[in-house]
Amino acid sequence: MTTDQPIPWLTLAGLAAAAVATVAIGIYGVRLARTTSDFLVASRSVGPGWNAAAISGEYLSAASFLGVAGLIAKYGADALWYPIGFTAGYLGLLLFVAAPLRRSGAYTVPDFAEFRLGSRRLRTLAMLVVAAVCALYLVPQLQGAGLTLNILLGVPTWVGAVVVGLIVIGNVVGGGMRSITFVQAFQYWLKLTAVAIPALVLSVYFFGDHHELGAAAPPTVSEQTTVDITTDVVVQVSEPVTVGGSGTIDGAPASGDVLLEPGEHHLGEGTSMTLEAGAPVPVVAGAPADNSDWIAPGWGFGGDHPMYQVYSLILATFLGTLGLPHVLVRFYTNPDGRAARLTSLAVVGLLGVFYLFPTLLGVFARLYVPQLLITGTSDAAVLLLPGSVISGWAGQLLAALVAAGAIAAFLSTSSGLLVSIAGVLSTDVLRGRIRDFRIAAVLAGAVPLVLSLAVTSLDLSRTVGLVFAVAASTLCPLLVLGIWWRGLTAAGAGAGMVAGGLVAGCAAGISVLGGFTVDVWNGWPAAMVAYPAAVSVPLAFVTMVLVSKATKRQIPADLSRIFTRMHAPERLGVGSDRERELRSP
Repeated sequence: MTTDQPIPWLTLAGLAAAAVATVAIGIYGVRLARTTSDFLVASRSVGPGWNAAAISGEYLSAASFLGVAGLIAKYGADALWYPIGFTAGYLGLLLFVAAPLRRSGAYTVPDFAEFRLGSRRLRTLAMLVVAAVCALYLVPQLQGAGLTLNILLGVPTWVGAVVVGLIVIGNVVGGGMRSITFVQAFQYWLKLTAVAIPALVLSVYFFGDHHELGAAAPPTVSEQTTVDITTDVVVQVSEPVTVGGSGTIDGAPASGDVLLEPGEHHLGEGTSMTLEAGAPVPVVAGAPADNSDWIAPGWGFGGDHPMYQVYSLILATFLGTLGLPHVLVRFYTNPDGRAARLTSLAVVGLLGVFYLFPTLLGVFARLYVPQLLITGTSDAAVLLLPGSVISGWAGQLLAALVAAGAIAAFLSTSSGLLVSIAGVLSTDVLRGRIRDFRIAAVLAGAVPLVLSLAVTSLDLSRTVGLVFAVAASTLCPLLVLGIWWRGLTAAGAGAGMVAGGLVAGCAAGISVLGGFTVDVWNGWPAAMVAYPAAVSVPLAFVTMVLVSKATKRQIPADLSRIFTRMHAPERLGVGSDRERELRSP
């Protein structure tokens, strides 16, 4: 949006309404937060209904609200594995983790690690991993907030990150888990409404428009469209197209009409490209250029070895959910293991309903705003679709609703992540008081905020996929083997977390910093860095098993008692003494 354009008052009102509602509900929750247990796990009093809505609210992040539709618009059928994986991971939680984790009586994942394996060093390592995973996950949320406010209001990208960061820190400092439970439950229903209504309205428009999805042709613009290139990009063209260009195209100055032949072309930063009505749209390199390729699976996500990319993504999203700290901490808030299982089951249903609509919006984005495929900034698709297709007040109202849902996505997920970081820092680094929780929340919110302004911004779902890979390579094997394998030792768990975490973490760091820039590193190295889970997850599990077998003398002496606590029904009361121990000052 340029400075001479009118201020979108309805959109601004939608953003403000979502932010004000978040703060108001958070203030209500503050009145109920009085003890350390309230701040950490809402005193374990959250029922399955509220908890399922709250989990869904914090889980449906910027990657779900904006990123899924953008990736489907760009990559097509293979991108469906993102919403499938994000949802299916809860089946693993339901079957293998939720109830035993709740029965352990722990407050945090590091607390569970010490309870299960009796090692303070392992607890410290788990604390560092939890903090790293949550901090990495916070960065794309804040970057998404900056992108959203930049697109909708034209403000600099840092403004959105700072605004969301301050609201989240304020809510968490005020009431911790007790406060954000109400906020996140409200935000799930807001996000569902904000994505469902535009998707249904555009579905009605689509069925009256007679577009063909699977034609062997590139997407086309319906009217004259000008695209500004804000960063260097490589695009591919499947059919010759003449564009009005100014700037740098294929390394040469461009002015006036330029013919782009089939193949790849380099567009320099600051280039402006005008497409006439009906012109085929160049697509960012690596994405399917024709709609017939886009609708068929097997193309991956750009680059070499597409099938490896897909299977690695499946592994990261399915298992990464089992290791996400802000999700796991929610099961500590249930009153018992049965409630934890019911919560998981309800979450699967709530997520399944939600992801129907970003999938539809991704399809509509390729049809109605294909110009986003030139720059690769398809995360903006959900934000731009309503106003691009529906004219007048109706389009503006839909855009305002989407804006409210987007800001809710950033706020809810960021709140859950910040509670997780503050919880482990306050209990493992500080003295565990309410004051310590608040200090930890401020510090834990400031660091990701600075990082979000400094590092490269990737597709939201791609960035979150890297975080899932780190969680799947560290906390997931710790929990799965810790709950179900009696042979796990502290040395084995630590070695596996370090091995998997280093591989996945280094890959995430390289990707966020810009990836490989030398051609010799293309091919398999580039594929494994962009999608490391297929390497790092098996490495973590195998390392844990082998080192545990080599150090089997370290198996805790009271292992039978520990397993009884995790797997015996609550009505037997075998874990009640630990509950009282953790509640005591």
